[in-house]
Amino acid sequence: MDRRPDSGDRRFGERGGPGGSGRGADRTPGTAGANGSAAHRGDDSRGPRRRGGEGAARGLDRRPPRPDEPDLPDDIQAGDLDSAVRRDLLSLDKGNAETVARHLVMAAQVLDDDPRLALAHARAARQRAGRIAVVRETAGVVAYHAGEWAEALSELRAARRMSGGSGLLAVMADCERGLGRPERAIEIGRSDEGRALTGDEAIELRIVVAGARMDLGQYDQAVVTLQTPDLDPARSGSGPARLFYAYADALVAAGRTDEGLTWFFNAASADLDGETDAEERAAELTGGS
Repeated sequence: MDRRPDSGDRRFGERGGPGGSGRGADRTPGTAGANGSAAHRGDDSRGPRRRGGEGAARGLDRRPPRPDEPDLPDDIQAGDLDSAVRRDLLSLDKGNAETVARHLVMAAQVLDDDPRLALAHARAARQRAGRIAVVRETAGVVAYHAGEWAEALSELRAARRMSGGSGLLAVMADCERGLGRPERAIEIGRSDEGRALTGDEAIELRIVVAGARMDLGQYDQAVVTLQTPDLDPARSGSGPARLFYAYADALVAAGRTDEGLTWFFNAASADLDGETDAEERAAELTGGS
């Protein structure tokens, strides 16, 4: 699930919200979706379970649904979950694994339109499989989309402890901003793990850290944070468009409006999928001309 968030829930790239400095430059790393890869990996929340057995062999979940579990429509199938994520569920009883997979699929499907319902399904999956890193990471990302910053941060930290690696550092830093702790977001950017990131992950973290600088009124520092070799107007696509947008926003905030206008135009040219509102921002700065 690769979903770009928007304003209101203060996700990546929203002007005035954590995760970036531009209201239209929005993107969030994916959760374990129906078609995509997960963000994610790990083991089960209720301790070791007996593999096999009559119910497991038929793929049945013999336990009744928990009272707080949302209903699963009949057309939501475990087979729609990414195969790599399904492999991570093999340590569960077969029936439970299928139910967890269906909750993850449902969370992916409704995340854009109903993040609260998606969160209910992600929580149901976590209750059933809380020792599996991919489930905890997915729960964290969905909580992030729903604006539950503390819950998202807790889940992502748990997933990192289980699976190792850098995890979704940009999302974690953005959660710190959502909790009103921009200094901690900057600390994540300065960490050895943060500095070791490359490619899109590094760009995401830069955008978040620049947003944290802007939260603190450090507009010039935000500009410097975003100055990287990736800031090349010849590039195009989602990552460059969002970087250019964040850079333009920081320049404007720092009082360098003419330069900011140039980079809003660069962002609009790079934005092949219309993910940002760079053209609208440029029009605002030029008085609509």
